[in-house]
Amino acid sequence: MTADPASTRPATGPVVPDDASAPPRTRRQWITLGLGAVLLAALCVLAAVWQWHRYTWREAQIDLVESNYAAEPVALDDLLPEPGAVLPADDEWRPAVATGTYRPQDTVLLRNRPVGGQPGFHVLVPFETTGADGQPMVIVVDRGFVPLGEDASSPSSVPDPPTGEVEVTMTMRPDEPSSSRGTPAGQVQAIHTDQVLAAGADGAAWADGATVGGYGQLRTEDPAAAVTPGALPEPDTDPGSHLSYTVQWCIFALGALGGYVVLWRRETRPVHVTAGDLLAAGEGPDPLDGTGRPGAAVRPQRPRRQRVDEDFEDALLDAAERPRAGAADRPQASDTSSA
Repeated sequence: MTADPASTRPATGPVVPDDASAPPRTRRQWITLGLGAVLLAALCVLAAVWQWHRYTWREAQIDLVESNYAAEPVALDDLLPEPGAVLPADDEWRPAVATGTYRPQDTVLLRNRPVGGQPGFHVLVPFETTGADGQPMVIVVDRGFVPLGEDASSPSSVPDPPTGEVEVTMTMRPDEPSSSRGTPAGQVQAIHTDQVLAAGADGAAWADGATVGGYGQLRTEDPAAAVTPGALPEPDTDPGSHLSYTVQWCIFALGALGGYVVLWRRETRPVHVTAGDLLAAGEGPDPLDGTGRPGAAVRPQRPRRQRVDEDFEDALLDAAERPRAGAADRPQASDTSSA
């Protein structure tokens, strides 16, 4: 008689999935992740604060341009009454009118200041006028833009300013910080009055004690020159993307903290598994596993091995063996015919 494989198979152990869940994070790991999230959020907040300051500064500059650029021109000595005066910050972009004479022999070129995307130079010419008390006063006038020449080291030509007494209307700007970069003779990297005068052919000694802390961007000249440089563009009033960047950095900061909270809740909340979940996932002990190993586990999501055909064949063989065994055990009847 063939033994039933199912009767000799040991009981299977608990179900063990193929990919056992990772061990829970330790307290040190959670603290490390939390500190990392806080640090990341702090950096994002700092970036947001910096962008906000840039936004507020830009808005203040735009307000200044809109209030001053289109205002009525005032006399230059109302803004810069005497030599040595510095243009007030609130008067930047205001138009001013002055009468005097140019010094074309001391013309200087400003390098690396493209206009409308076109590289070239600005033409800087000292302008002699008088202050409120009649003292001689010198101011640098940016007359406009000239494109690069053939070798890009200088323009092909520089228009001369009008001769004699000229009335100029200009947009007032404060002096730029001085530059330490080297330049060819007769050129500068910044519109700083002392550097511009020093780069001129006669040097800066002739203007000692007569300069002011500011310069003018030319609007009109009367009388006008025969040939004038290209006009300078109006000030830019585009606010830029600082406000949107501020919002984005704030969102990143919230995302860093929120991501940590979501991760902590997902990995620490209890998991409730029902019998229906196990049956739906195809998990559970298989009494017909046939491995012969105690505590054998069934892989989840894998069809269980079915041995129905083999068991059916064993049952047929057992049924065929039973009649043969019974016939052999019975005693044979005596042959009465031989008596």
